Order: sequence, then structure tokens, then C-alpha cells
Amino acid sequence: MRRPDFFLVGAPKCGTTALYRCLQEHPEIFVPDRKEIHYFGTDLYSPTYVRDREIYLSLFSGARQEQQVGEASVWYLFSKRSAMEIKNFAPSAKIIIMLRNPVDMIYSLHSQHLYDATEDIEDFREALGAEKDRKRGRRLPPNVYATERLFYRDIGKYTEQVQRYVDVFSPEQIKVIIYDDFRDRPLQTYTETFEFLDVDSSFGAAVRLVNSNKRVRSKKVRSLLDNPPHFIRRFSRPLTTTSVRHKLFVAARRLNTSFAPRLSLPLELKQELQAEFASDIDSLSTLLNRDLSRWMQSEKKDLS
Repeated sequence: MRRPDFFLVGAPKCGTTALYRCLQEHPEIFVPDRKEIHYFGTDLYSPTYVRDREIYLSLFSGARQEQQVGEASVWYLFSKRSAMEIKNFAPSAKIIIMLRNPVDMIYSLHSQHLYDATEDIEDFREALGAEKDRKRGRRLPPNVYATERLFYRDIGKYTEQVQRYVDVFSPEQIKVIIYDDFRDRPLQTYTETFEFLDVDSSFGAAVRLVNSNKRVRSKKVRSLLDNPPHFIRRFSRPLTTTSVRHKLFVAARRLNTSFAPRLSLPLELKQELQAEFASDIDSLSTLLNRDLSRWMQSEKKDLS
């Protein structure tokens, strides 16, 4: 069975979904319909992760022999085990890493968690203040398994995460994409990524906005969708297939979603976070041999 030739390993809220949709369009590339498989990273857990080897490999069964095969799971970067596990599984695989100004990334991530109901503290500063308690198992949202996703500051410190891949893969196997470049020059980023994957770089991929800031229209409706009453589950199962039920759920969730820009991060909090991340940004700049000091300055308005 085919194994992935490349992995898009994260980080979250850094443009991975937009790039993934682009990769899906390329005729010389095969990626599954499903993003966020998370077969690797056994130090992390969520009931949605695919940990069965046969099921994992079956996701690539539709690939043609001449296609480059890949997958994308954004928590592979944060995981302490994924880099080595991927290396042992596919030693010649290529790795794509996407990074964004950490202050913007964690603010966007908090908004995503609110939409997904995996965060119940709406004020971002308060959520940051809860991190120490949450690492001790306190002040956690109900029914949240992947608690590490709420450790915003840890997620935004990229250097150690990238270093794990640098330690086990050769420089020729790793491509790091900075979100600023992707935002400002998406076609160039697509072309360079295609070249990295050894596929036709002249393919004209569509540029589209993906994962713009989402909000829930009704929390009651979301709760009903996430936890339908027993009688609804009981009577719907004989009438529909699992696939149909999933499509109905996706459609209902889409109807319950609105799109609106987030409020700007308060300047005082932004400056506090910039100061916290300054040392790691300096270290990352050295590791990547790229000046990232602009992350410490005012950025263009992001849409996601």
C-alpha cells in the first residue's frame, strides 16, 4: 500500500488548509479528502485521531502510482514524537512546515477553539491567564481531550518544534513557509511548493481564502448538533448511512456559521506577548537563517 511521500505538519492557523486545498487540485498530487488525520504524534490524544495502521494506509489507496502522496495534520509540529515517528515510517519523506507570527497565530487559534467549543473562556487575556491551571487539569472545558491545544504560549514557541524535524531530516527534505509570504505572494508559494515536491510547477492553482474567522450563530444549535438527544440518534440510524449523517451534520453546522473579522488584539496585550515571544523569535530566525524581526512590529491585517 502507498505511504505518504510528504507531510504538511503545521502549525495551526498558519495557512495549512489553503495550501492543502491547492495540493488537492494538482493532478500529480494525491492527498485524502480528510485533513487532520494525526496517525503520528502518539504523545497526543483525541478520539478523532486515526491510530489504526490499516485504516491510515487505506486513506491513500486511491493514489495513482505516478502521483506524489501526502497528508496534513497540524499538531504533528507541536508533538514531541511525530518527527521521529514519521522518520521511522517514511525516512525519505518531505516535510512542509508553515509558520505565522506567533501572537497572531495564538489569537486566531483561540477564536477557532471558541467556534469549535473546545474553549469556554471568551476573553483572550483570561484564557492566557488560565494556562497554568489548565496544565494542572483545572479550568478545562467539558469533554475536551486534547488539552494541550489550550496551552497557547507553548504552541506559539516554534523553535524547539522545528528543531525536532531539523534533527532527524536533511535540509533538502524540509521546506518552511512563512505565512507572510503566503499571504502576500500565494502563487509564488504554490510554485515553490510544487518544485519542492517534484511535480509540475506551472500548474495554475486557484487562490482562495480558507478558514476566515468563523462564529457560531447559535450556541444552543451547536450543542444540539454536537450532542443530539438519544431519540434523534436512535431513529436516524436506521434511516440514513454514516456518510449521509455526516453530510447532514456538516450542512447543518455550515448553516449555523457566520463569518466576521475578529476584533483587533488590544495593543497592550499584543506588546506583552511580543515581549514574551521575542527570545524564541530570535532563536527561530537563527535556525531558519531568516530575519523574522517584523513579527515584533505592526503587521498587515490578517483575515483568518
